[in-house]
Amino acid sequence: MTKTRRTADTSTFVALLRGINLGGHKVVKMDQLRKTFEELGFEEVKTYIQSGNVVFKAPAQTPENLAKRIEERILRHFGFPVPVVVKTAGEIGEVIRNNPLLKEKGIDLSKLHVTFLSCSPDRGALKTLDAVPAAPDQFRCSGRAVYLHCPNGYHASKLTNNVLEKMLKVSTTTRNWKTANKLWEMARD
Repeated sequence: MTKTRRTADTSTFVALLRGINLGGHKVVKMDQLRKTFEELGFEEVKTYIQSGNVVFKAPAQTPENLAKRIEERILRHFGFPVPVVVKTAGEIGEVIRNNPLLKEKGIDLSKLHVTFLSCSPDRGALKTLDAVPAAPDQFRCSGRAVYLHCPNGYHASKLTNNVLEKMLKVSTTTRNWKTANKLWEMARD
């Protein structure tokens, strides 16, 4: 981790890469990923576990612009495309604080996930999602996040990233509740 002096106009962001280091596909070493982010001029770059979670500081700009820059750099550096969803530290905090499933009885935190959306889906897409028979899973869509409780595990859920992307017409990536909370903790440090 490289420590550099932070300028006054920087913000903290969290980049969520989708589909790296799964089953030996799209292998990205975390030290190389940190270096790639530093080459983009980002500061205080930190990674969490091998699944593509990066907390960093950058000059204030839109998360969508940052995601595009990161995707382009990863394609050039690693040679394969990787979808990236970028959130501000504040957005991660909102996702943590506003999880409606935490108010439900019988929610096992180890079976709780958040699917982060690149942008807010339109209302018609949300109506389509609401009509999906997902039992035994429970889900709630709130803004740019879909909260999932998967009692049989995420691997058995009908609400995968691919399904949600098709229905909602936005880019998605999912993290378990523990990882989402850890990223929020890292973004506040």
